[in-house]
Amino acid sequence: MNTTGTKLERGTVLALVAMALGVFVIANDFTALSVAIPKIEADLGTDLTTAQWVINGYALVFGVLIVTGGRLADLFGRKRVFLIGGAIFAVFSVLGGLAPNVELLIACRSLMGIGGALMWPAILGMTYAILPDDKAGLAGGLILGVAGFGNAVGPMFGGFLTDVFSWRWVFFVNLPITAFAMFVTQREVTESRGVDEDRRIDYLGVATLSVGVVSLLLALDQGTTAGFASPGILALFAVAAVLLMAFALVEARQHGSALVPRDVLRNRTFAGASLAVLLMSAIFFSALLYLPQFMTKTLGYSAVRSGAGLLPMMGVFALTSFVAGSLYDRLGARLIVAVGAACLGIGIFVLSFIDSGSSYVSLVPGMVVLGIGVGLFYSSITTAAITALDPSRASLAGGIVYMCQIAGGAIGLGLNTAIVASASELATGISRAFRVDAVLAAAGFLVALRFVGERNPAHHRSMLRWHQRAHP
Repeated sequence: MNTTGTKLERGTVLALVAMALGVFVIANDFTALSVAIPKIEADLGTDLTTAQWVINGYALVFGVLIVTGGRLADLFGRKRVFLIGGAIFAVFSVLGGLAPNVELLIACRSLMGIGGALMWPAILGMTYAILPDDKAGLAGGLILGVAGFGNAVGPMFGGFLTDVFSWRWVFFVNLPITAFAMFVTQREVTESRGVDEDRRIDYLGVATLSVGVVSLLLALDQGTTAGFASPGILALFAVAAVLLMAFALVEARQHGSALVPRDVLRNRTFAGASLAVLLMSAIFFSALLYLPQFMTKTLGYSAVRSGAGLLPMMGVFALTSFVAGSLYDRLGARLIVAVGAACLGIGIFVLSFIDSGSSYVSLVPGMVVLGIGVGLFYSSITTAAITALDPSRASLAGGIVYMCQIAGGAIGLGLNTAIVASASELATGISRAFRVDAVLAAAGFLVALRFVGERNPAHHRSMLRWHQRAHP
């Protein structure tokens, strides 16, 4: 591999293609089934409340286990964990497509979440490992760009397969894509992992974190319908608080085997980047939910047309993510992250002027600015967070950052839903919620500006490739 020039070798390009396909199939699965839910309801004889768990089950398991997946990848080898995760994802995709009832379908989707949680952080770690020093930002830009593209085309891709063939083909197409990504990874990617690590698994840390995060996400998800003051929801919040505090105590007593080692917890740059992601994610997730709601219920759009209506945001997000990599390498983390955070805040603030008389055209400027912000912010802050830590933590760092994104989105959606539900009409509620999101964006901007610096990742990345060579 060429580590001094800018030209990538053929093997590196093929490896990047494999990583991109792995990311695409995971990201696409978050959104492709959203338009297929009515068909699933009809074919399997179920209702919307149950069918919705085809999507929620995947997202919940993925979000809960991604930190564990990242730690396992760093300890036991990123390629190995990716291949195991890919096999799980592909097998249960096929079984999900063959499911005769909704219960088995939900079970398969949840197990697909385990596969995705192993694949995603391993992909991040491998991508940063195989790229040369002068392309550090390309890794984050590539991963987040492909993820944005996968999310953007998901509803249209899923709608096409559902209308032309069957919703089952949304599952079946995962097999050839994942198999090809695994084949290329096996051939072209050298194994990489941490050196001299204590490879014992922190089972108590995994258990307390996983159950704590499950309790939190379930409380936020179910609280929107059951009421956040209901006894069951309050109990879930209490369980989450107790277990997450217990997790902190457990990790403080662990040494090399800790799920989240002390050097990660004490790194100010990484902690600041994670907090900024937590604050900012309410914005993106809320826009993804409520803009289609407005298009469907106020503008009268169909489900597929509402998905296509997000293209000014999602398309710009994907394109900007690819550009963000080179900008990061040329201009540094602080400027690019700050500009991205500012665009997120400005975009959601512009969209907060929505009212019942707003046309689709009036939404486009805010969506474009928001898409620029998402593309610049997420790819750059992911790179800044990962390179702030020792190279042996790359996959773990990627997992934690993504968990913060999911948790921030869930918390933000809970807050936004409460605001929207209390309003007299949908547009008024969306307007108020988006203005609260703009305040969160301002806080996230200040955190990013304070903690995300200009640290040069070259030393870390050279070490990362040394780790890679040390474990053929």
